Amino acid sequence: MADNKDYMIHQESMGTIQISEDVVASIATTSALEVDGVGGLLNANMADFMGGKKMTAKGVRVEMVDGAIVVHLFLMMRYGCSVADVANKVQSAVFTALQDMTGFDVKAVNVHVGGISFE
Repeated sequence: MADNKDYMIHQESMGTIQISEDVVASIATTSALEVDGVGGLLNANMADFMGGKKMTAKGVRVEMVDGAIVVHLFLMMRYGCSVADVANKVQSAVFTALQDMTGFDVKAVNVHVGGISFE
């Protein structure tokens, strides 16, 4: 495994499961972008405003907290869509996808809406 990547590690009875943070970010990104009303991910590095480590991928920051995944998504919403409704759908879709695909517990999916897309 490459030394420059960070891995989410979960100890199982038969051994250790390691999943790259890039993989977790990719799952979160794909799940979020499939939700109707999401206009895209933000380009700006919002981690500077939140403190802590840099984003794993464009518009996504993932971390392990108390053995569970925490995801921060920085999104743009499409004009005319209910921000609250779309954000709730994103949380649900990302939460389910991460639990189903990684087998890890998901502690939180935090949605940060930073703009409106007119496309």
